[in-house]
Amino acid sequence: MKIIFAGTPPFSIPALEALARAGHEIGLVLTQPDRPAGRGMKTAMSAVKFLALEHKFAVLQPESLKQAELYPVLASIGADVMVVVAYGLILPSAVLNIPKFGCLNIHASLLPRWRGAAPIERAILAGDRETGITIMQMDQGLDTGSILLQRHIPIAQDDTAQTLRDKLASLGATSIVETLAGLQLGIIPVVPQDEFGVTYASKLEKHEAAIDWRASAKNINRAVRAFNPYPGAHSRVRETPIKVWRASIETGRGGEPGEVIAIESRGIVVACGIGALVLEIVQKSGGKKLSAANFLSGFPLRPGDRFEWQG
Repeated sequence: MKIIFAGTPPFSIPALEALARAGHEIGLVLTQPDRPAGRGMKTAMSAVKFLALEHKFAVLQPESLKQAELYPVLASIGADVMVVVAYGLILPSAVLNIPKFGCLNIHASLLPRWRGAAPIERAILAGDRETGITIMQMDQGLDTGSILLQRHIPIAQDDTAQTLRDKLASLGATSIVETLAGLQLGIIPVVPQDEFGVTYASKLEKHEAAIDWRASAKNINRAVRAFNPYPGAHSRVRETPIKVWRASIETGRGGEPGEVIAIESRGIVVACGIGALVLEIVQKSGGKKLSAANFLSGFPLRPGDRFEWQG
């Protein structure tokens, strides 16, 4: 098949690589414009653009796809399908109708659960036991299109948003290749989404990552995992901002929420609303991520110290 590929972040990379390996012709790559990034805020190209240039694929970086002058350009590619993976721009109906088989989206959830911007993080926060990839026929709605294929994977107890994203990126790559093969053979069923079970994965907001120690250790641990790598679950102790990157749940122990109740070799034990959390990898503002033991050598804490929460 001849493909227009639309994607921007590293999550999109495995799919583009898999499509090229499968022998599909990449007629054009759409990705977002180069933008300032990193501490130095130097202009940088997207991960997808970097790969596309390596493979000598044609690249187009419009600020918007709502520019009528783009439509003849896209139509001239003669694409059978457009594959969209975390592109970040809205596709108007004029674009959706250009390819022969329309536009297919690789979505990182089992639709109709977790439509929207942050399905991976929301699944972890909700305590879902599984998630997966949905290959969806795009329409004008927010992840409302018909389902062509779904593949499930379990969410491990130690999965972070990053580890789960990596697994889903790989699964999405194999799933889109399988879907296109089925489309060519005419054996892919098109199943409208059921409106029962719809949930929305709203965009992450930084304030959500502030740890409320009055919550249960189970829920706080989910937040630590869901907000890793962005924006990082955080709190304050002795007026110092601290991010928590890895933790584990301790049952059968308690105290006042936010109170340090023990210092152990495996970490800093902090009381929660229900149970306690063992902080294993932490980071002081401006510092490096450290094991609890290394962190404590430069920032000693004692039982009775208190982590704060907002509210």
